[in-house]
Amino acid sequence: MLRAVLCCRAENVSNFVKVDSLFGPDVRLVYKTFATLYFVFVFDSCENELAVLDLMQVFVETLDKCFSNVCELDIVFNFNKVHTILDEIILGGQVLETSSSEVVKAVDEISRLERSGNSIWQGR
Repeated sequence: MLRAVLCCRAENVSNFVKVDSLFGPDVRLVYKTFATLYFVFVFDSCENELAVLDLMQVFVETLDKCFSNVCELDIVFNFNKVHTILDEIILGGQVLETSSSEVVKAVDEISRLERSGNSIWQGR
């Protein structure tokens, strides 16, 4: 149903959609298309729509840096890394980092630790 809503929208309209009929009252949706990828964030009316759009841009920039021109297959086959990236940006509903360069550094460090077998939980 969400796909039908987004695909029927004209290109010259806003990326902000009020979706009360799908998710309930006071729920908003922001979407953005990057190449062939659709990114959709759903949030309540307490959040700033432009801030969410900016956050979406940071997420996509970070994906692009981590995967060198991100595509659907990168997301499908590396969903754990995508979740790590998102966790470095947002945790518990709070934005932690808005610099894609800092997120890439953190994700690279996590990947390095995973490859070396060193874990903060090892031995517990």
